[in-house]
Amino acid sequence: MASKRKISNITLIGFMGTGKSSVGRRVAKILGFRFIDTDQEIEVRVGKPIARIFSDHGEEYFRKLEADVVQHLSKLENTVIATGGGLGANLKNLESLKTHSLVICLWASPKTIWERVRHNQNRPLLQVADPIEKIRSLLAERKPVYKKADVMINSELRTLPQVVQQVVYHFKLVTNSDFSKQNKIGSQN
Repeated sequence: MASKRKISNITLIGFMGTGKSSVGRRVAKILGFRFIDTDQEIEVRVGKPIARIFSDHGEEYFRKLEADVVQHLSKLENTVIATGGGLGANLKNLESLKTHSLVICLWASPKTIWERVRHNQNRPLLQVADPIEKIRSLLAERKPVYKKADVMINSELRTLPQVVQQVVYHFKLVTNSDFSKQNKIGSQN
């Protein structure tokens, strides 16, 4: 992370079903921050659920809406932002988010993702014959950009409270120099 960045927000990126919204809400509560889910923000702006936006207007239109929301987010402070799975996989969006946020990517295996989302019919990208293969394919496509996040946290191997704790820890580490020094010393033991 470049020292020129003014990190005043946390942005959670990663594939659907990795826990971005659940983790984000809890982190926001702990830090006393506002919470924004970009998919919900888009649904409110357009007045339609994501699945309907996809079916009525297509994915390209939806991605444009995401880019518009990202521009709005750059004006906010003290906010935890949970992004849709594709938003953080767009390099231009990621670069914009990094101007004001610590960007944390939550990660899980295709099998775990499928187990978490398979009962949710509001996942337009997974309405295909082989959803697990679609997840693998999309993860492979998005992985190079996801890996450009400031921090990667595997949400599959930790409980929700443990993931929340990791996010808060990393945010405090980069925004509070006393906390940072204390933990660098502690980590050497």
